[in-house]
Amino acid sequence: MNRIKCIIVDDEPLAISLLERYVENIPFLELVFSTENPVLALEYIRDHESDLFFLDIQMPELTGINFMKINGDQQKYILTTAYSEYALQGYEHNIIDYLLKPISFERFQKSALKAKEWFAIPEEKNAHFFIKSSGQRHRINFSEILYIESIKDYVNIRTEHDEFIVLDTLKSMENQLSERFARVHKSFIVNLDKIKSIGAKKVILPEFEIPIGESYRSGLLDRLK
Repeated sequence: MNRIKCIIVDDEPLAISLLERYVENIPFLELVFSTENPVLALEYIRDHESDLFFLDIQMPELTGINFMKINGDQQKYILTTAYSEYALQGYEHNIIDYLLKPISFERFQKSALKAKEWFAIPEEKNAHFFIKSSGQRHRINFSEILYIESIKDYVNIRTEHDEFIVLDTLKSMENQLSERFARVHKSFIVNLDKIKSIGAKKVILPEFEIPIGESYRSGLLDRLK
């Protein structure tokens, strides 16, 4: 699934941190840059691809409205503001939505779904599968999987909230998963959308570090370009 490349511009560091966490939890969004300085954002987009701005309206150096006038309609915008009266000014530009601070995750998610519809990001087919574990059948959503580990004749499916030990093989798991998953080691598959960073010999996921096999490293880096 293609992801929407996002930039966050807000003069409040706490607001940026909040939006960064929200973006990280939406599978079809990809944060490519965030800054308190709108001028730096304008410089960034000259040389980098982006699709969507989460843009504060009231900023001291350059207001969000003036930012949009300078940048034009190269990207879409979701405005963030503590003042609803200012948000209405933005609708003469390429606005998808506006978020009134303080922003809840539920409201942010609704706004993200509007962006998804605008950019026509298709749903993945078969975006889940069922497994049998501990005598019960469980639905496993692709978007919730962090990694899958091979343990002899079993696999450990680690999701954001649970883990399931299943009699199966890593190869069989690979055949059921989407293109957003990659083998990074002879014993591990990871969800590319959950990767926070990559070290010399490991992949950093939320709360977990997964080893990278030498023969898998170049292929993984190619997938992430």
